[in-house]
Amino acid sequence: MPIEHIRSKIEGELFDYTQLMFALSHYSKPRDAVSSLLKRGQIIRVRKGLYIFGTIWRRHIAAPEMLANVIYGPSAISLEYCLSWHGLIPERVNTITSVTTGRSHDFYTPAGNFSYTHLSDNRFSVGLIQHKTPSGNFIIAEPLKALTDKVWTDKRFKPISAASYSDYIFKDLRIDENVLETLLKYDRMVVIEKAYSARKVSWLMEYLTKHFKFK
Repeated sequence: MPIEHIRSKIEGELFDYTQLMFALSHYSKPRDAVSSLLKRGQIIRVRKGLYIFGTIWRRHIAAPEMLANVIYGPSAISLEYCLSWHGLIPERVNTITSVTTGRSHDFYTPAGNFSYTHLSDNRFSVGLIQHKTPSGNFIIAEPLKALTDKVWTDKRFKPISAASYSDYIFKDLRIDENVLETLLKYDRMVVIEKAYSARKVSWLMEYLTKHFKFK
């Protein structure tokens, strides 16, 4: 069976069209084989040229965060999904939200929904960490980075001073104050503020510094 041959040739759970064609290179009509595999649900097309194995043929569950990194990039998990992932907000966020140096984009796939918001290179690259899973590693924002990205990209929020952040953070976003306090590090605040170099972020750091009495 084609699926058994592909599974023996491809180690990971995520693979691209080139890998698929190589695994099926001994078939006279590999594209027909791919169509059959998709129809049977033995492989799933996440987006053009990118696939995962169907449920029965998986060795591990393909982490949606890992998929988010490769569906569109360069990108990193951040914003609402990341805030939920770190336990900072009570809501479960179904769309995997990321920041990217590319254009903002949304993808609706059989493996989930993925949203990407543009950031400039210097703002994107700060405050990122690598997380490991059995199906692959992914890049995700630190808690403060995720909050900063949310503040920066939320066009609805137009602060007039550092004092404006209290209601926004704890009432609008519903950030858990106790969790946030345990995750904040003053040296990271300094680094992120410098990278963003914007009043909206400087006010955020000023508010957090005073509220949690870092000075």
